[in-house]
Amino acid sequence: MVKLALFVRLEAKPGKEQEVERFLLDGLPLVEDEPATTAWFGLRLGPSTFGIFDAFADEAGRDAHLSGKVAAALMARAGELFAVPPSIGKLDVLAAKLPG
Repeated sequence: MVKLALFVRLEAKPGKEQEVERFLLDGLPLVEDEPATTAWFGLRLGPSTFGIFDAFADEAGRDAHLSGKVAAALMARAGELFAVPPSIGKLDVLAAKLPG
């Protein structure tokens, strides 16, 4: 059961929008290797605004993700890609519908 989530808001630097999109597309194979990440979405919220939403069954899974390869890559490239540091929000999931 999904109980916890993260929402990361990303604002691309001018001219870096395609690179941020590519970064999110390249992140999918990395999270597929994370068994505790129940759901992961790379999002485009506007012309230069992007996001990541991911969900977890427990705090250990969320912590593992925050220590994982996508988080490390995000922080390593933050100064290059983003106009402001990524905003990472820890959320509680109240209700969810996931595939069987």
